Amino acid sequence: MRHIVSGLMIAAVLVAASMPLMAHHSFAAEFDSAKTVKMTGVVTKIDWTNPHVWFYMDVKDDAGKITNWGFEMGPPHLLQGQGWTRTTMKLGDVITVQGSAAKNGSNRANARSVTTRWSTV
Repeated sequence: MRHIVSGLMIAAVLVAASMPLMAHHSFAAEFDSAKTVKMTGVVTKIDWTNPHVWFYMDVKDDAGKITNWGFEMGPPHLLQGQGWTRTTMKLGDVITVQGSAAKNGSNRANARSVTTRWSTV
């Protein structure tokens, strides 16, 4: 009986340990590289967390309507290797983003390049 309990505990630990891997997605599963977007807006939120950094910005269309968009970037450690820090982008910054739109048509995209007032990263 003890072997069964031990086996179940090991199985539970393995399943729990693999959860982040199962939750991770591929670019092609969520974004369409043929549907490119380019927009400028004001940064409203930044989530500097694993597995990917996300930031959100308000974008105003030609009619003056404001829509909030979410943009996925790479993992924090890779962005740091490219010169990004937690403070590279700040709330209220006006930025321009180019990337690939979400396949499901939501206001989300994968950021390929981000241009701030000072540089492109």
